[in-house]
Amino acid sequence: MKKLLYVLFCSIIYISHAQTFTEQDTLRGSITPERSWWDLNYYHLDIDVDPKNKFISGTNTIRYKVLTEKKVLQVDLQPPLIIEKITQDGKTLDFTSNGNAHFVTLHKQQKVNDHNEIIVHYSGHPKEAIKAPWDGGFSWKKDSNGKDFVATSCQGLGASVWWPNKDHMYDEVDSMLISVKAPKGLMNVSNGRLRKIDKKTNTYHWFVSNPINNYGVNVNIGDYVHFGEIYKGEKGMLDMDYYVLRNNLEKAKEQFKQAPKMMEAFEYWFGPYPFYEDSFKLVEVPYLGMEHQSSVTYGNQYGNGYLGRDLSKTGWGLKFDYIIIHESGHEWFANNITYKDIADMWVHEGFTMYSESLFLDYYYGKEAASEYLLGIRNNIRNDRPLIGPYEVNKSGSGDMYNKGANILHTLRQIMEDDDKWRATLRGMNEEFYHQTVTSDEIEHYLSVQMGGDFRPFFNQYLRTTKIPLFEYHMEEDILTYKYHNIVEGFEMPLRIFIEDEPVWIKPTSQWQTLKTKGDLGTLAIDANFYIEIKENK
Repeated sequence: MKKLLYVLFCSIIYISHAQTFTEQDTLRGSITPERSWWDLNYYHLDIDVDPKNKFISGTNTIRYKVLTEKKVLQVDLQPPLIIEKITQDGKTLDFTSNGNAHFVTLHKQQKVNDHNEIIVHYSGHPKEAIKAPWDGGFSWKKDSNGKDFVATSCQGLGASVWWPNKDHMYDEVDSMLISVKAPKGLMNVSNGRLRKIDKKTNTYHWFVSNPINNYGVNVNIGDYVHFGEIYKGEKGMLDMDYYVLRNNLEKAKEQFKQAPKMMEAFEYWFGPYPFYEDSFKLVEVPYLGMEHQSSVTYGNQYGNGYLGRDLSKTGWGLKFDYIIIHESGHEWFANNITYKDIADMWVHEGFTMYSESLFLDYYYGKEAASEYLLGIRNNIRNDRPLIGPYEVNKSGSGDMYNKGANILHTLRQIMEDDDKWRATLRGMNEEFYHQTVTSDEIEHYLSVQMGGDFRPFFNQYLRTTKIPLFEYHMEEDILTYKYHNIVEGFEMPLRIFIEDEPVWIKPTSQWQTLKTKGDLGTLAIDANFYIEIKENK
């Protein structure tokens, strides 16, 4: 009966929560029947960007493999952009629109395993980003010399805010050509490697040879100058290229010395950079920055910290440029390992916020890393669970950054063996190399590496806002203790210190006792575990 009541209670919560979402949320956030029958293979995005009129126009060629014989295909493009026409094999196709979703009726028979393509012609004034990168769209700015300075950003809102595509994260395109016509005298920098420049039209052709998520695709136009270096990495020689505004060249040459230091630390912890074939780039933009794959954007004003601030308030946050380190960390967690549904965005942000501490660990030691993580712990609000509702394009709490990092830090303490922890992080980037994943898959992988059932642990920290409360009482040589405020089955081991000696205990929801020969007056609970503490006097 209790189980039935619990199921009914969860159903009521789900229904009341689901009522806040619209049909458009479902069309954007779910694998609809019109998406599921075809597998995305290749894009050629070919556009003309007109900063003067804040206007774009062009085509996207969408190549796909037929999985099931169907006739209607969903393409996404957000107003005020309009689809002018869609063709297949030179023939114009009919389509109907429902908000951002456009349903294309195909003429030819779609045979299983065939590779077909459609070409979408579109144009218009794309949404202008007011506070990029959080709201998404085009940033139409000017540099200090009055020249156009343009960039895109679109995570969450969707890549369809500026180009037509299959706008769901579960199906990454295998490779992509990005052709951008820029104003004369300016350069476009996009993802992958520059194949050629058409000097007559000032069109830049960039090719991405690895799978790429759609929000990772970007356009950056400016009066750029280039410098670079070759990094000797785990997979050989890696091209590291930097594109910055002309007036900022000297500042960039100094600040970007952190880029190879980042690469060294992250290859140590996470394994080889996942996109050697496409190179690594830092590209200056008129907003803070974003993790665009192999084209990481930068706007942190050439200073350490987060716009000069230490998010941890410990001093350690000023030892590195937040955007160089954080956004580059996303090459492993967001671009190599990518969420299927934005509800699991903690997989991107939790691991990447945690990567900042590992950068500190590599160069300044384990204690520095711990101090940084304990500092950012103070920014956790516990307003909502980290995992959001599925299939409606809705992420969980912004705590996915700070809390997500502290969850991983706690797991490291439980594992104890730092070499094994490093092998776990590297192994994850091998296991899920160039894949889209669910949180469940990541949780299962970590549980296997931890050697136990950690489902209650993840349910506690990811799916509730409850923080375990460790309650204890000391009387002479007896320590009495238990956990409060926990989900069923939560039994996380905890390290305490008595006379500076580590002692492991395994609190549960039931009172337990520990008799010790040491002086309980010296008791200290390891602060690296993300819990709350209450002593009963």
